[in-house]
This record gives sequence, structure tokens and C-alpha cells, in this order.
Amino acid sequence: MNSDSEPFQQIFFLLQATIEGDVSSDIMVGVVGFIVILLFLGLSALFSSSENAFFSLSPTHLVELNEENSPSSKVVLDLINEPDRKTGTRRLLATILLMNNLVNVFIVIFSSWLFSRVFSFGALDLGPLFLSSNAVNFLLQVVLITFLLVLLGEIIPKIYATQNNLKIVKLMAKPLKWCGTIFKPVVWLLAGSSSIFDKYLKNRMHNISMEEISQAIDLADGNKEIEEKHILKGLINFGNTNVKQIMKPRTDVNCIDITTDAQELLKTIIGWNFSRIPIYEETFDQVKGILYIKDLLPHIHKKTNFNWQNLIKPAIYVPEHKKIDDLLQMFQDKRVHMAIVVDEYGGTSGIVTMEDILEEVFGEIKDEFDEEELSYSKLDDLTFIFEGRTALHDICKILGLPQDHFDKVKGDADTLGGLLMEIAEEIPAKGEEINLDDLSFVIESADNRRVKRVKLMLTYKGVDEEI
Repeated sequence: MNSDSEPFQQIFFLLQATIEGDVSSDIMVGVVGFIVILLFLGLSALFSSSENAFFSLSPTHLVELNEENSPSSKVVLDLINEPDRKTGTRRLLATILLMNNLVNVFIVIFSSWLFSRVFSFGALDLGPLFLSSNAVNFLLQVVLITFLLVLLGEIIPKIYATQNNLKIVKLMAKPLKWCGTIFKPVVWLLAGSSSIFDKYLKNRMHNISMEEISQAIDLADGNKEIEEKHILKGLINFGNTNVKQIMKPRTDVNCIDITTDAQELLKTIIGWNFSRIPIYEETFDQVKGILYIKDLLPHIHKKTNFNWQNLIKPAIYVPEHKKIDDLLQMFQDKRVHMAIVVDEYGGTSGIVTMEDILEEVFGEIKDEFDEEELSYSKLDDLTFIFEGRTALHDICKILGLPQDHFDKVKGDADTLGGLLMEIAEEIPAKGEEINLDDLSFVIESADNRRVKRVKLMLTYKGVDEEI
């Protein structure tokens, strides 16, 4: 007889001997029990792999399943999308976890009973350590079953499912649907409980202020680079910053009258080094559009005048209090990089560009045309020189103050010069000193229209004494 048939002969003789009473019932129970444990380990592996497979499906996989239009793919999509995506995935996850845990609990209980019925180990005496027979049996059960559950029921199935997720979801779609129907009340209870917990967490998150998150960033990692912290804080405050805080005021905007001669226009823009220039008629409050310098390139060598006004593109107008996250989305949708900022009366307040928005998060962006100029000078740790037009939120960043530090006294002002005029209720004269909390401002330069330069001194209590 062929040697390949010997294992089957041994199984046959074992079964025959058991029937005839030659083999003890404990051995038979052990064999059957081992087969049962292997079967349930297989079920555990299937449910574990289902979790990874379903929740690693990409949009491409979902499109593929939708186009396939087979019965199994239809069941997969129903499990994920019915009654909606959020509820469907919660119920699916509840079904998978419920079945996986039921199977694992059965394996633990059944294996414990099987060990006590078939195997019996004596006490273990290791000198200072003595373990009773019950303790030895318990440890063996825990170590062996935990190892099998983790290896065969979790690690291997999930690794396989990640690489073969479509195959697993099609295989397990109908069984999971049946399980979801059988255990429907429990699944709905679990999914509903998770929904309540999710709402509770969202409410807790909404109660956390931006200032608390900013402080958490400062405390999170003392070794983190200052630039990294600045970017994180910029992202946090991104949705709370309005256009007026980052725009370039009209007094600093380079613009051109629409009646300008073409040759004069070319000479002017060559000296400015800008890629986009606002065009106005009569006054800057009547902006007619934006001139893109690249549109002038075909005409740059012309010696005669040409109608450059036909090259003007329509301008986009935004209010001062528009949030910059909405403005960024507008720029992306309309594929533009500049907008005209208008006040509540329709007058032009200034301009805002894509670069201004990005600088609010990533800091100053320098290109080949930017002039290297200091926005402020630091004389020592307690003394600074600022331009009067420096934005208040920039001063807060430089001095490490909260972004709302000047909110109670600034009124409608957004610059340092505007703040000092708001406090003094007039245009301060040169040499005048203004004190605010722990800050002292000395006017270095001013005219009858605005404050040009300010010396700012920190006068924290306790610091002066140390000095």
C-alpha cells in the first residue's frame, strides 16, 4: 500500500479504537476540542481581517466595486453606505467587533474547560518561587491561548487583509450582513452609543479655546524649533484672522492711473518689480482692475504708444473683515493671487495677496525682488524700534504677547501708530511718551498726519529691579 495513505489509516484506526472503547474518552475530547479551537481561530481571523479590509478601502476601490456591479460588491457597498456612510460604517464596525469578541471569548472559555478536562500539570517548585498545579495550568492556558489568538487571530489576518482587502470584503460581505441582522439590536445599541460618545467628544473639543491650544504648543516640546511653533500657531489662528490684519494699506500700495501713457507705464513697472499692479481711475477708490505684467511682455520693445488698457483684468473685491481661510479658498476657486480690500463705505483700504496669506502661517517669504529691510530693530532685550505702520498682530508675535493683548484699547486700529492715536485721542507729537500696562511708547518720528517711528520699551515689574 502507498505510504501516502498511512496518516489516513492511523486516523481510521484511532476512530475505530475509540468506538470500540480502546481509547479513553479524554483523548477523543482533546482531539475534537483541538479541532473546534482551530475552527474558531479561523473565524476570529476572518473577522479580524474584515476590520482591516473594510476600513482600508480607498476611493479607487469603492469606484471599482461600484463599476463591478456584482452581488458581492453590492452587499459591500450596502454595508458601508446604508443608511448613510457615517452610520453604515459605525454599524459595520460594531458588527465586526461584536462577532470577533464573541468568538474570542468562546475560545478562551472553551480552551480553559478543555485544558482542565484533558491536561493536568503538577505543582512547580523553583526554590523561592512555588506555583500550585492550578497556577501552572492557568499560566499555560493564558500564554498559549493569548499567543494563538494574537498570532493567528490578529497579526497574520490583518497583514494579509491589508494586501488583499477587496478579496476579503467580497468574501465576508454576506456573512457580516447575516450577523448584523441576527444581532441587530445589539449592533444598533453599540453604534448608537458610539454616536453619543462622539458628540460628547466634539462638544469637549469645541470648549477648548485657541489660546489654550497655543499654550499647549508652547509646552508640548521645549526642543521644537521656533519656526515650527510659529507655523503651528499660524495654522490654529488661521480661521480667526481677517483680511484687515494682513493686508497692505493703501498708503503703501503702488498703483497706476488708467490714463498713463504706455511708454511711461513701461518705465514705471520696470523700476517696481511687481507682477501685478492695480489700475485706478482718478482716485484709488475707483480701482478698474489688475494689470498682469506678463501681458505686457509682447509690447515691451515697442517704441510707440499702444492701448495697454485692453490688457487690464477684472479685480476681485473683498471686505476688510473677511476671514483669510475663506479668502484662500476664493483665490483657489478663481485662480487669482490678488484682491482689492474695501471698507464698509466702498472705499479702497488696500490690497491683499496670496503671499500675504501664506506669510501669516509660514512667516516672511522672501523672493528675488524683495528688498532686505528691517520691520523693526531690537536695541536690547527690553527695547525695540518699530515703524508706525507695523501691524499690531506682528508686534504681538515679536514680543510674545497674546494676539488679543491690545483688543481692549485699540478700537478700530490695526497698526502701532493707529493704536497710539487711539489712546492719545490725537496724533502724538515727537518725543511724547505713552504708557500702556507694562509697555512704554516714545514717539521717535511723526508728522501732522501719522506716527512714523516708535520706540517701545518693556517695563515688566521685577525686570527693572534686576537691572
